Amino acid sequence: MRRFPTIPFSRRGVLAGGAAIAAHRLVPAHAQGPHPQPVGGVQQMNSVRLTVNGVDHDLQLDSRVTLLDAMREHLHLTGTKKGCDHGQCGACTMIVSGSRINSCLSLAVMHDGEEVTTIEGLGSPDAMHPMQQAFVRHDGYQCGYCTPGQICSAIAVLDEIKAGIPSHVSVSLAGGYTPTPEELRERMSGNICRCAAYSNIIEAIQDVAGQAT
Repeated sequence: MRRFPTIPFSRRGVLAGGAAIAAHRLVPAHAQGPHPQPVGGVQQMNSVRLTVNGVDHDLQLDSRVTLLDAMREHLHLTGTKKGCDHGQCGACTMIVSGSRINSCLSLAVMHDGEEVTTIEGLGSPDAMHPMQQAFVRHDGYQCGYCTPGQICSAIAVLDEIKAGIPSHVSVSLAGGYTPTPEELRERMSGNICRCAAYSNIIEAIQDVAGQAT
């Protein structure tokens, strides 16, 4: 029978090795030495102009930077949240050129020259947007993490209904839609609230739409 060489493991050696690996991971990336360079040794940067909340910004961005990271990391507009980072929760919803998008799935370079509205551009504590006021009035949030995306999406939803854009539950394609609970639940289904404040969110949107709830 073939014998394999034994490896001299010890409890002390395993613990020491694990501690060394953990210590290495705790060192900031910038302190671990230079980052690997892209092929050719040149970092490809792109000039991107974005009009964010009415203000023009000229940025130099890597082509792989998402619109979400451009807002949070480069413009320090951290109201928009990074939730799943896979386009599944809606926390990162922004309004771009009049339409809502999941900004974690969209590259910043794709929106050169476009207008971007984040939660910071909708209102302030002293002058809130009607949708922000309705969310407060109807307690449309609990932890608040998803709220910026919920509010941006809610505003866009009412614009979609007004523009006659159908949803999967619309009874026809002829327009004339109203913000019924069924319509709003379907249109807001891409925005997840882990605190489950859904009924209050629907009431807030209907309030803004002018319907008694």
